[in-house]
Amino acid sequence: MSQFDYDLFVIGAGSGGVRAARIAASHGARVAIAEEFRVGGTCVIRGCVPKKLYVLASRFADEFREAAGFGWTVPEAEFSWPKLVAAKEAEITRLERAYSANLEKSSVATFPSRAVITAPHTVQLDGGRSFTAGRILIATGGAPVKPNVPGVELAITSNEVFDLPGLPETMIIVGGGYIAVEFACLLQRLGVKVTLVYRGEAILRGFDDDVRRVLTEAMGAAGIEILIRTDLKRIEADQAGGRRVTLTNGQTRHVGEIMVATGRKPNTAGLGLETVGVEINTAGAIAVDDQSRTTAPGIWAVGDVTNRINLTPVAIREGHAFADTVFGNKPWLADHRLVPTAVFSTPEIGTVGLSEEEARAECGGGVSIFQTSFRAMKATLSGSGDRVFMKLVVDKVTDKILGVHIVGEGAAEMAQLLAISVRMGATKADFDATMPLHPSAAEELVTMRTPVR
Repeated sequence: MSQFDYDLFVIGAGSGGVRAARIAASHGARVAIAEEFRVGGTCVIRGCVPKKLYVLASRFADEFREAAGFGWTVPEAEFSWPKLVAAKEAEITRLERAYSANLEKSSVATFPSRAVITAPHTVQLDGGRSFTAGRILIATGGAPVKPNVPGVELAITSNEVFDLPGLPETMIIVGGGYIAVEFACLLQRLGVKVTLVYRGEAILRGFDDDVRRVLTEAMGAAGIEILIRTDLKRIEADQAGGRRVTLTNGQTRHVGEIMVATGRKPNTAGLGLETVGVEINTAGAIAVDDQSRTTAPGIWAVGDVTNRINLTPVAIREGHAFADTVFGNKPWLADHRLVPTAVFSTPEIGTVGLSEEEARAECGGGVSIFQTSFRAMKATLSGSGDRVFMKLVVDKVTDKILGVHIVGEGAAEMAQLLAISVRMGATKADFDATMPLHPSAAEELVTMRTPVR
């Protein structure tokens, strides 16, 4: 008989925590999980899933407008924000129930409560109830942070934007990363006049420079105003119920709403980590090794709370690796190399591997760049200005594909499949030898013959 109440206690029922709990239970472990908000975590409840649903909703604006070029007569379209919010809520509630049902099927005890580590191998829930566990896994994710400027309490974040009582006529979005860009694109198409304010030189820092340029141009063509080298200075309430926003470029804007998307921080506060000696690194995240072990015996951490690669599939893979290794006698590591990623802007971005800038810095033998930009086939009849951009970064010595970058419809789907080829070490010659599928946008990936530089 074990000396502990549970073999594993998981704090946080997001994607990583749930996967770890279910896999550990499948190996025979006695598992409990605690979640203070809603089962499913950021991705399911107020992240990837509702965001993608809103992105899909926003793209109908383009579809209705462009249908005429294909012979359709579309009646005047009307959009209802409350109906979209209600449909979103129904879907995430369904997913939340599915997550909870899967935990129950796996015989994982679920506690709808905040959990705090009070001593080695000891977790306490709200209300004072305590449990002991042989191992503890922290999977509490991250949360939006607001900049330290006067009146910032008047701004919303990505947590609140999904459930606004109504859409404002105008909005300022502060930030230049995934979240800021995605919401700028979707809200503009849902009828909001959006201004994106970013303190840097170009949006989407860390992405390939050509990708950043192409998306910036497309966003501008869609009517989104982008102010670079500009930051938020002050927010005040105005008499009309909106916001008076002062920017560092000297401008003052009156808008219906302001959203800050200037970053996220790991959820480590108030967990009792200092009690048991869990180290927090300079980024404010839980420090872990490649096996997700913290500096405290018996405690592991996975997902965004570790600030490695803050993507849902990565958290799931880390949680799975932890459970197999610790409870299944099947040791393996989550591989953080060549992780494909997408930005669900419109047009969307799909990418895997190195940017041109990263490749030139890392590849001593030099790189060759193959790229193309072409009018999307759909645009030939719709009359839109939509274009597709594709780029291959190739090692000049080995001929290996180091990076693939796509901007356009279906980019995310293509990037997922291309990640397999890149991971397997495909060369440019392999791409050249592959028969094109015509007519498709993806065929351009295997027909680029001459490097542009």
